[in-house]
Amino acid sequence: MVKVPLTTDASYLIRQLPAPTAFIDTNYNIIQTSDKWTSIFNENEDYASSKSLFAVFPNLSNKWKLVLNNCFKGNPQPMGIHQTIDSNGKEIWFEWVNTPWYDTHENIIGAIIQLSNITEAVNNELELNKKNLFLQQQAEITKIGRWEFNIADNQLYWCSTTKAIHGVSKDFEPNIESALFYYKEGHSRNTISMALYEAQNNGKSWSNVKLQIVTANGKTKWVMAGGKPIFNKGAIVGLIGTFQDIHEQVIADIKTIDNEKLLRTLIDNLPVNVYVKDTESKKVLANKAECEYLGVNDPKDILGKTDFELYAYEAAVKSRKEDVMVMKTLRPVIGKETVKKTLDGKETSFLSSKIPLLNSKGIAYGIVGISLDITTLKEKEKELRNIINIASVQNKKLLNFAHIVSHNLRSHSANFSMLLGFLESEKDEDEKKNIVDMLSKASNNLLETLDNLNQVVSINTNTNIAVKKINLYDKVTEACQNLSALISNSSCEIENNIPVNFILKSVPAYLDSILTNFISNAVKYRHPDRKSHVILDVEKKGGYSILTIKDNGLGIDLEKYGDKLFGMYKTFHNHKDARGIGLYLTKNQIDAMSGKVEVSSVVEQGTEFKIFFNEKN
Repeated sequence: MVKVPLTTDASYLIRQLPAPTAFIDTNYNIIQTSDKWTSIFNENEDYASSKSLFAVFPNLSNKWKLVLNNCFKGNPQPMGIHQTIDSNGKEIWFEWVNTPWYDTHENIIGAIIQLSNITEAVNNELELNKKNLFLQQQAEITKIGRWEFNIADNQLYWCSTTKAIHGVSKDFEPNIESALFYYKEGHSRNTISMALYEAQNNGKSWSNVKLQIVTANGKTKWVMAGGKPIFNKGAIVGLIGTFQDIHEQVIADIKTIDNEKLLRTLIDNLPVNVYVKDTESKKVLANKAECEYLGVNDPKDILGKTDFELYAYEAAVKSRKEDVMVMKTLRPVIGKETVKKTLDGKETSFLSSKIPLLNSKGIAYGIVGISLDITTLKEKEKELRNIINIASVQNKKLLNFAHIVSHNLRSHSANFSMLLGFLESEKDEDEKKNIVDMLSKASNNLLETLDNLNQVVSINTNTNIAVKKINLYDKVTEACQNLSALISNSSCEIENNIPVNFILKSVPAYLDSILTNFISNAVKYRHPDRKSHVILDVEKKGGYSILTIKDNGLGIDLEKYGDKLFGMYKTFHNHKDARGIGLYLTKNQIDAMSGKVEVSSVVEQGTEFKIFFNEKN
């Protein structure tokens, strides 16, 4: 027991006590305190105005009076823990203990109260409780459980979350042997067994291992397991780890993978080019058709590349501008006909659509592109258009031919009928002879007309004409030799500027007819006031061999006769040999070889014909 006389020396000793100490009388009044006590509570206003312990500390439990009364009777008891605020406003926790205070006659005159600062311990306990609560809440939210294994006593601990994942009750007591059998037989059980062995014997940790377990109710479930050894003085004393339910996530991932495979299979087998670009117009997805068009086998070869790395510059600029417009306006481009040109020069026609990709805020983060290759369709369309044009031209020719046949044969028939009528009524023998001569000439004219018409029919119906490579210089020389009498009698100068080795494609018979007709016309329709001069030149351009025949003759008034220039039996000069059949036949021959004719002429100055021989087909 402590015996403290109330002397000056005793008071000085009390002040120096290392623990916060207070002496109270049996009326709970504070008689003396240590400096340590005073330093903690000296700014407490209640303490300054009152000596009562319960006035200074109004929050003290009334039960403490009972404890102090027992102490006054010589029966001290623990008072408990109390929280207070020190002079600095800081929260402090104290454990209060008491003992009787005796005078020099061994009489209890009060109680001695000493405080033990347990603030750090309380805070640690509170922090630990917070962490345990946080871990528990985290485990419930993330479905991550904990487990511990003590090697010394072979004890295994599962938290409530771990037990819930296994499908066992909260009072279930696991052990290391039975725990292994929850893992699905085969890969999962073998993997976790090896992990435990390596951890206990070699100190190796394991983490993020996806395994399957079979729960207590027989349900197969995917889990994520992790563990690490616990060391004490270099020796492994146990294991600790986590256990997470990832079943829904794995099933969702499997479904996502299946959906991605399904989507990939779908877009790869679509007969259109499909791609996705980001905001920088870099490709982030491309299907098989798009890869084939760009000449690659693996999409990785084009992913991350912009149009400037895949297409010709002009096409890339146009495409980028269109991408930006779609992402900015959020308006898709649907079914636009475009022409794309790759870096290797491949040009393709597409029906293209571009659709903006929008995030949850309605902002475009890329585009989806769909392109249908219509190159073949465009070629077929062109062929069909050509066929229609040809059919239209043929129909016009047919109508014209029918009109010519009808008109010419009707003229010959009327002429024959009239002459025969004259012959029947004529009595004079000399006149009859004259009429018979006229009938003979009419018959020859009819035969000539039929021969001309037969040539036209032959040109327009012969689909098996053989096109050959021909030396044009030699053919021009040969034509000039055949027309040598006409050229000589007309004092015409023929200037042949065609290279001696120039080759073009033509039907030989048609080329002979074309050269003969155009050269002879140039000579026949010479100007009477100047020497005739005919110039022949040739060049290759745009898939054609272009033969130019230029003269300085009479010329043709194209404004007046341009649309009739190549008509049958159309003449434009009063020349005795003009029949109007040559240009008509040659025009048909040129058309039959998929060529064309252009003419320019000035009256009294001359005419220039350009004959285009098709080198492609």
